[in-house]
Amino acid sequence: MNRIKITLIASIMATGIACSSSNSQVKTETSNALILKEAFQDRFYIGAALNLDQIWERDQDAITLVEQQFNSIVAENCMKSMYLQPREGEFNFKDADRFVAFGQKNNMQLIGHTLIWHSQVPKWFFVDENGQDVSRDVLIERMRTHIHTVVSRYKGKITGWDVVNEAVLDNGEYRKSKFYEIIGEDFIPLAFRFTHEADPDAELYYNDYSTALPAKREGIIKVAKSILKAGLPLHGLGMQEHQGLHHPDIDEVEKTILAFSETGASVMVTELDISVLPHARENMGAEVSETYAYSKQLNPYPDGLPDSIMEKLGDRYISFFKLYLKHSDKISRVTVWGVGDHDSWKNGWPIPGRTDYPLLFDRQFKPKPFVQEIVRLARG
Repeated sequence: MNRIKITLIASIMATGIACSSSNSQVKTETSNALILKEAFQDRFYIGAALNLDQIWERDQDAITLVEQQFNSIVAENCMKSMYLQPREGEFNFKDADRFVAFGQKNNMQLIGHTLIWHSQVPKWFFVDENGQDVSRDVLIERMRTHIHTVVSRYKGKITGWDVVNEAVLDNGEYRKSKFYEIIGEDFIPLAFRFTHEADPDAELYYNDYSTALPAKREGIIKVAKSILKAGLPLHGLGMQEHQGLHHPDIDEVEKTILAFSETGASVMVTELDISVLPHARENMGAEVSETYAYSKQLNPYPDGLPDSIMEKLGDRYISFFKLYLKHSDKISRVTVWGVGDHDSWKNGWPIPGRTDYPLLFDRQFKPKPFVQEIVRLARG
């Protein structure tokens, strides 16, 4: 063998070794990548709420992130009754169908949100042709028709439904919604019954905010017991977890996890975000009808988040995820309410025009500095 051949063989061997080393490095980097759904795969589902641009895949950067990071999705708005049935008997499933198709394509857990809610419900639902409140029987039948039509359409596709949303006030009393005023407390078990009839295999959830308030916690447990007493399944109790930097007390959140779990239902963190902005009032929850006037004092970070506040946000998120991991035997899902900061509803609520930073990923869909620590915690 001449010198040229020896040199050529040596070069090929060296190249092969280099390629092998490079491939090994890529695999190592991939296995150590910041992928939430992989980090939490043995603990609970990790989910995100999607808006229409994401559902229709118009926002490709967001979609790339969703497909990479999450294994559970919920529609932020398009499955609420005002969009699904804007006029009696006229159902519009275009956006909801697309949401379901996207989730199925990506083999994700699909959550239906929400069937019965006092907000974002069409006005016709409660009145007759003369604008007067309908009778109890008529409203019950409208509930039945809406739930049966929607749930049966997605039978076997939607894992679980937020059957009733936000029916309890902060003081633990029933919200005096039109559903409550016309039907009474029975509207909640009835909604669960109709959902179970339409899809006996679907999981059924009750969902609410400010669940760390002791009085509200007890009110929600009362609701759970009424559902169970009626002989109906209750698979999950949702803690929305729209939090601030300083409230609620994390010990109260833990008490809620334990109390909800004692009902026999799994606990779900359904709408997690943490606002860094000043609140208009103490212990503010997520009542969408509550709004306040804009002021510069209540919008302190319009041009970006200072490092010191990012650190506080990270500490807060890490403390919550430590709690969720501690009770991962009771928690089946943690869902953040949005994909990146730009899309968060907290930018416009309760004060329009504010700039907030409440999610795990920033306005360019890049992970915030503390997300790596959350992944490390999940991997133990």
